[in-house]
Amino acid sequence: MVIPVHDVNPVRRTPWVTYALIAANFVVFLSTPGVSVTGGSSLAELCHLQAFTEHYALVPRELIHHQMPRLVPTGGIGMGAHGPGCVLAPPAYDKSPALSVLTAMFLHGSWLHLLGNMLFLWIFGNNIEDRMGHVRFLLFYLVCGYAAGYGFALANAGSGDPLIGASGAIAGVLGAYLVLYPRARVWVLVPFLVFLPLRLPAWIVLGFWFVLQAVYSSGEGVSSAGTVAYLAHVVGFVAGMLIALPLRPGTPPPPEPRGLLFGRRARPQQRW
Repeated sequence: MVIPVHDVNPVRRTPWVTYALIAANFVVFLSTPGVSVTGGSSLAELCHLQAFTEHYALVPRELIHHQMPRLVPTGGIGMGAHGPGCVLAPPAYDKSPALSVLTAMFLHGSWLHLLGNMLFLWIFGNNIEDRMGHVRFLLFYLVCGYAAGYGFALANAGSGDPLIGASGAIAGVLGAYLVLYPRARVWVLVPFLVFLPLRLPAWIVLGFWFVLQAVYSSGEGVSSAGTVAYLAHVVGFVAGMLIALPLRPGTPPPPEPRGLLFGRRARPQQRW
């Protein structure tokens, strides 16, 4: 998998919504009960995290069938037949499954999960916001997130496993970028003994990413124990492409950088 680090595609306006979404995701992550900044987690922290996730995550069975669980983690610790564990009890709150699609977009399970999502949003979100405008971009982001959430839930309607992360909404951003700026150059790091820097067209970078998600969503190439909702990525990406199609005719092409496609000389000679 290639790692994008920068795109050669200047914007005309400050992407305030993109910045706000990134900031909101970091604030929510750092405010999530049970998330350890240092990497180690006690049983009490894990129980708090489990209770928080159950409350605010998207659960397919709840969203599609409105089957709320009889018992949920309370965040407390109790002693059972096999030792200490998280206490389960009837939920003391009313959960809106439709609203949980929104709240789940701002939850992440680890630093790697968060930073990976925010990197893609940082690189590709600014140009989509620049093309759509601030308000329309925010609505677009949320629509793609909802499409990804409902698409995954429909395909896994009987699942009680929680789904969290901004990946579905960000996949929509990637799909829109592929439609609007397929020829924009993207600096990526390719793992080949060492990380090799290359400047590739967006259609190669994002097309390859989408193919991988589609293959993984079919169960090929991944362990059955995997916890990544690849299907949500596929649905969000397609939704972003479809929404962006009407904007394609009026979208100005990105500047054509000069130089080679790799190495230091590949950097654009013109500043923006």
